[in-house]
Amino acid sequence: MTTPSTSTVPDGRRQRSERSRRAIIEATLDMITEGTLIPTAQQVSERAGVGIRSVFRHFEDMESIFILADETRRARYEDIFLGGDRKGTLEERILHAVEQRAKGYELYGNVMLSTLALRWRFSTLRKNYERYQRGLRKNLHDWLPELANLDPSSCEAIHGVASFEFWNRLRDHQNLSKKAAIGIVVQMVNALVVAE
Repeated sequence: MTTPSTSTVPDGRRQRSERSRRAIIEATLDMITEGTLIPTAQQVSERAGVGIRSVFRHFEDMESIFILADETRRARYEDIFLGGDRKGTLEERILHAVEQRAKGYELYGNVMLSTLALRWRFSTLRKNYERYQRGLRKNLHDWLPELANLDPSSCEAIHGVASFEFWNRLRDHQNLSKKAAIGIVVQMVNALVVAE
């Protein structure tokens, strides 16, 4: 009978440890995406199939889980918002920009709501949210360089209309369809641009 070599035992432990960490992160992300915006450590441990002690053996606190979860999927989030065909007339680009944002907001709306709910509690999430907001502003200017010619009030109004918070109001609070919400945002952005 052979016994495991001393060099393979730590590797096995490391692999199990890494699998547990990944399971905890994926469980957290899946729960948030499904609508549990602030999952508890107990909920995460049950979903991941690990003990509650294992959660805190791998992570100092829930903040560190949320931070790593954000880092894990950041590239996916950014790919959605950075994509899209940016050619065409101003009106076409406004439509395409709003459609691209709507796609991202629909896919990751619960992640954004979770971050909004937790950002006052965790400074790193607050900084991450601010970074995403700066990225979204820059991205909208990439779609619509004409924004540089607007007065500051009109430009800020357009950023407000194109924001997730406004989108969430239309979709959740006003119960509008995705198509209707896109139409309203497009109409308002067009009106603000043309008013100049």
